[in-house]
Amino acid sequence: MKKLRFVLLGCGGMMGGHAQRLKAHPDAELVGLCDVSLDQVKRFADRHLVDCSPAPKFYTDSAAMYAESKPDAVVISTPHTLHFSQGMEALSAGCHVYMEKPMVTSLEHAYQLADKVKQTGKIFVIGYNTPCSPEFYYLRQLIRENKLGKLEMVTGFLSQGWMKGTAGSWRQDPALSGGGQAYDSGAHLFNSLCWSVESDVEEVFAFVDNHGTPVDINSATSIRFSSGVLANITVSGNCPGGGSFLAFIFENGRVEIDGWGAGWIRVWQGAEQIKYPPITPEMGAPAPMNNFIDAILGRAEPRTSPRNGIIQSQLMDAIYESQRTGQPARPKR
Repeated sequence: MKKLRFVLLGCGGMMGGHAQRLKAHPDAELVGLCDVSLDQVKRFADRHLVDCSPAPKFYTDSAAMYAESKPDAVVISTPHTLHFSQGMEALSAGCHVYMEKPMVTSLEHAYQLADKVKQTGKIFVIGYNTPCSPEFYYLRQLIRENKLGKLEMVTGFLSQGWMKGTAGSWRQDPALSGGGQAYDSGAHLFNSLCWSVESDVEEVFAFVDNHGTPVDINSATSIRFSSGVLANITVSGNCPGGGSFLAFIFENGRVEIDGWGAGWIRVWQGAEQIKYPPITPEMGAPAPMNNFIDAILGRAEPRTSPRNGIIQSQLMDAIYESQRTGQPARPKR
């Protein structure tokens, strides 16, 4: 079978893992790398692709890369505010798209990009941590099927030494990042919430502390979904001990789970803890990149889609609107 031709747009730290996975995948080949400077691209290739044969070509112009390399798919891992234009360009070039989170940094752009995906018929996935896990698949089925009664509330937190760890980088430049910790690492927790609840965001109230930086570091956010589910999420960017937690509270039970990577789960039915929840490996999908490839080849359904990006954009736009006004905010439809 002919291999899928992949190109990488953005040769930073996050892209290294993707390069390694694609290099090892039997159905993929790397044909192009692109970043703002050839030196950056060469350093990336020397770190991650020294034994890649044939070697991918180097580019500083994405349009030239698409025209010359004729890829089937692109992986985009660049500063957040560039995602919309780069995603639109890639779809116009005929590529399936793997987009690192967040999908975009405005709800208007989320709707436009979703329309473009529909028009082109291409596979478009977002690189979140948990949707491919069997634990979150099991949780979402509990919610969909009301197996613990109706989901009523969710609470959770994420903590990380993000402020000091990203000082001086583009991640604290709102022109490139679109926001701070809530848009960066916090996106994983918020997506775990939104992916599981599967509802539009109705209303948000957020307290936000920038800690003297240009972007949000700490935030406490209350959310009401259109389904009626209420949620409270705390994101800390100034804590040296990293951790994450989500608790989904139902009429007749609760689920506690690692919201970052689905590394653990605890389930209660009524007041009794289920010692061995009926979670099987078949509920999971391969790693997000493998799921992307399987979806392109028609072997699996993609675990994420532009719909997830839309819901998260509803949430993030409302968080920052609430921060600006000091009032509850409703996302525009």
